[in-house]
Amino acid sequence: MAGLNAIEIRSVSKVFGFGEYAFSAVDDASVSIRQNEFFTLLGPSGCGKTTLLRLIAGFEYPTSGEIMLNGDNIAAMPPFKRPINTVFQSYALFPHMTVAENIGFGLTMLGRPKQEIRDRVAAMLKLVRMEALANRRTSQISGGQQQRVALARALAPQPKVLLLDEPLSALDYKLRKDMQIELKRLQAETGITFIFVTHDQEEALTMSDRIAVMSAGKILQVGNPREIYDAPTDRFVADFIGETNFLKGRIHAVNSGIAEVETAAAGRISATMPSNFSDDGEVTLVLRPEHAALCGPADHERCQMTGTLETIVYFGTDTHYHVRLADNETLFTLREQNKPLQAARYAEGDRVGVAIEPNAARVLRS
Repeated sequence: MAGLNAIEIRSVSKVFGFGEYAFSAVDDASVSIRQNEFFTLLGPSGCGKTTLLRLIAGFEYPTSGEIMLNGDNIAAMPPFKRPINTVFQSYALFPHMTVAENIGFGLTMLGRPKQEIRDRVAAMLKLVRMEALANRRTSQISGGQQQRVALARALAPQPKVLLLDEPLSALDYKLRKDMQIELKRLQAETGITFIFVTHDQEEALTMSDRIAVMSAGKILQVGNPREIYDAPTDRFVADFIGETNFLKGRIHAVNSGIAEVETAAAGRISATMPSNFSDDGEVTLVLRPEHAALCGPADHERCQMTGTLETIVYFGTDTHYHVRLADNETLFTLREQNKPLQAARYAEGDRVGVAIEPNAARVLRS
């Protein structure tokens, strides 16, 4: 089994309804998920990510395609026969049971020996750091603690794959941040493949080994967080992941993978070309707000763009600047990290320049 992927989705589609009422929740999706990987399905509501998760779990069956687990096709296998567990948004704990009883419930249903159950429950309590609450009822513990119990219960039977359907969505911001670190630790310590579903881009970027971005039932791009953020190949991916500036232009020349793109808003800009891209017509440039900087009248020579500073928004850790470019149509966003006791350098209404970092702009395929 060495070298096999944990899960392979091969041209999977799922159609609900019939005739004129039919719609594709998952549309010809293919992706390989590696052993011991923290893999995230990311996208907006209705994009098909939860349906794809349910297909892997066996709660839905594909209309077409194959779902492989360690090399075996499980597409038609009932969920109780799959060595896969799921943690849902609602933790579905038994409030009349203790923490330990909840964790051991699945093992009891599987008919495991009592001593094995006790040993496994003890190990899970230690893993999620809840030994002191073993005899507390789950109705008497916090939301974050309940989430840990749900995780421990799902991990107790030692599944090959653990599916997590937005399990952090009900937690407050600080607790959600803490649990992101906890989840990553649990995945690393257990070595189990985690497949995580979320619509939260920051959550996906901070937790995942790799991410699949979905829209309208299709997988648009798969890559590690840096690839997804810094090198999006699709406009939807670029727009959905973080803040982004888009500039329309036309390729003037290409040299060693770098295109000179003529834009109406900003003149000529150098941009990295995607591999195997040969379009010499109209293209879209993508540029992240933190990859550009404001410059004043004294150093306009180094600026590729000029415009009027319309708004300044202070966020504590950083400040966002919105510049109306020379075409009077494009509003360009920049983000600069704040320094301690830094005085304001610009005011709304100032004429400013915008300097783009080398190799920061990219040409999108669409």
